[in-house]
Amino acid sequence: MSPSDQPPLPPALADNPRLDQWVRFTAPGEVTVATGKVEIGQGVLTAMRQIAAEELDIAPERIRLRSGDTEVTPNEGYTSGSQSIQYGGAALRLACAEVRALFLDHAAARLGRPRAELAVRDGAILHRGVPTGEDYWSLAAAVDLARPASGRAPVKAAGARRVIGRDMPRVDLAAKLFGEPVFVHDLALPGMVHARVVRQPRRGARIAEVDEAALRRAAKGAPIELFRHGNFLALLGADETAVEAAAAVAPNHVVWDGVDRLNPFQEEARWLLQQPAIDRVLGAPPPAAAAPAERRYEASCTRMHLAHAAIAPSCALALYRDGRLQVWTHSQGVYPLREALARALRLDPARIAVRHVQGPGCYGHNGADDAAADAAIIAFHRPGTPIRVRWRREEEFGFEPVGPAMVVTVRAVLDAAGRPADWTTEIWSGRHSSRPGRGVALLAEEALPDPPPPAPAVDPPEAAAGGGTRNAEPLYDFAAKRIIHHLIAETPVRTSALRGLGATLNVFAIEGAIDELAERAGVDPLAYRLSLLSDPRARAVIERVAGMSGWREGVPAGGGRGRGLGFARYKNRAAYVAVVAEVAVEESVRLLAVWCAADAGLVINPDGAKNQLEGNIVQAASWTLKEGVRLDESGISSCDWDSYPVLRFSEVPEVSVELVNPGADLPPLGVGEAAGGPTAAAIGNAVAHALGVRIRDLPLTRERIMAALLRA
Repeated sequence: MSPSDQPPLPPALADNPRLDQWVRFTAPGEVTVATGKVEIGQGVLTAMRQIAAEELDIAPERIRLRSGDTEVTPNEGYTSGSQSIQYGGAALRLACAEVRALFLDHAAARLGRPRAELAVRDGAILHRGVPTGEDYWSLAAAVDLARPASGRAPVKAAGARRVIGRDMPRVDLAAKLFGEPVFVHDLALPGMVHARVVRQPRRGARIAEVDEAALRRAAKGAPIELFRHGNFLALLGADETAVEAAAAVAPNHVVWDGVDRLNPFQEEARWLLQQPAIDRVLGAPPPAAAAPAERRYEASCTRMHLAHAAIAPSCALALYRDGRLQVWTHSQGVYPLREALARALRLDPARIAVRHVQGPGCYGHNGADDAAADAAIIAFHRPGTPIRVRWRREEEFGFEPVGPAMVVTVRAVLDAAGRPADWTTEIWSGRHSSRPGRGVALLAEEALPDPPPPAPAVDPPEAAAGGGTRNAEPLYDFAAKRIIHHLIAETPVRTSALRGLGATLNVFAIEGAIDELAERAGVDPLAYRLSLLSDPRARAVIERVAGMSGWREGVPAGGGRGRGLGFARYKNRAAYVAVVAEVAVEESVRLLAVWCAADAGLVINPDGAKNQLEGNIVQAASWTLKEGVRLDESGISSCDWDSYPVLRFSEVPEVSVELVNPGADLPPLGVGEAAGGPTAAAIGNAVAHALGVRIRDLPLTRERIMAALLRA
């Protein structure tokens, strides 16, 4: 096979082609496997271990997995977008298959045996099922893995797999459950100093006055140091309790100039409609003539800004010594963070090592990168002293990037049978990504002398499945579809990636419209969806969830109890998910049960995939029923669990999840964010069924329900 005939490699493997970046035989009986993807609570390390064990034909217990370390692991960008298994896993699988093939080729030459008669079992080389005395470790010195992957080695077919497709206990859970010091918060280095940052209330704000005496009084006699660089101000000390006490009162004892006031009305999304925007139209041209009113449909939905609401605040450690910076962080992108730190500190990236250590679970861009920047900046100015920064709860809620508020309007022109022939999804939203490494300043960087200019407003492109436009194109068989996207460049608070990006509200709006159009056509919502779908995998998940939930046609609306259906294929390229929700509505919504059917292609760890879907369902239910960032004139005011409520354990319903054809010889599809939109839509449709009135603004709080009923 000539180089031009080489099969295309998965992007992660093409970007990191050397096999020894992925697999190394470092000690007898052990294999070191590296992945650029990191554990954020989704079970990815367990699945990667299964992939490597399967394709290398070794016991999972032999694998020493390294992840998210700029010194030793591949650069796979961010752990985000439900891409870890679909893309990162595909790269690791091909790399491991090729390593196995290379060892078998070498063993055949050394032993003088036909290659087809050799196999691997738990690292040992067999000839016709009999051990040869050779294994990976005896051959490792002679097999050169410092070579680029070719992509030609076949991965195992379904009938040959023994590890992939089986439930396997999570490799990370036991230590967490039994309180071992595994989190970044638990790290302690000799001579470590604790730090808290006094946050710049708004970009461009300048320190006018600091009451140092008041801060030292709050420390109750324990020594603390005030570190200032430009408008970056931090409190340092060996006694964390004293530093924390001083930080808690610091906002009252630091005066800032140049602080613009916010309009609290901006906490509701409809303010976006009056803002300047960067406009785009994607898809089919608009219809030439307006349809008659009876064949038109239009409705608008909104959501507020959403917090990541990680259960613990962000934390990081940094040490600058001998011209090298080391950072320990729970960032989801150690390589992009390294680039951002190099820019902020004007250091060569080769002199910075960023290592992932597990922290509070978060799907999206929370305060992890900014906490790392805080620690790195202080450490850079205190060479030889390890610096530990832990944000306070108020700081996490008040200064992390939040998911942007959105308005989504859907319009349809119907054919004679009441089915959409022309569809428009129009979106108003702030940016859905301001992660480091993409030209966007870290929070602390904005307070340094000579801060960088604001980055231009951009959103993830459609080639990467979009940001505000994610899942804005329905999967249904409509003749003409278009998206109108209004990117709002200036938002009152910093916005960035939150699980699912724009997909959650887009699917909520689309699926709500489908239910209303079904009602207008006099057709059951489930049957109506099936009439619009030709994709057999889409139809299969809808039919499966209907069977799971005992879906019944013709149940009248308005009885206080209802069921709703939601469906989407995440990004129109990842997992297919259909959800049915059952609710009871009095003054507020009580979620009674949720059923979910998902087709994620080949599933590496079925239990892990189900856990991902269940967690996404619970989080999406919380967004739909409870969550919304509150603003006042000074900024985000919902800075604790009382003002930013989330779904409680007592409110979590029974959740049933089934995987459709999980052992198929099909590429794995991303599942971690795939249930969010269908869950929100199913709950919204169930509430409309229960009330006989549709509520289009999230969250579906008691106040919104009462207002909708009064309007009705």
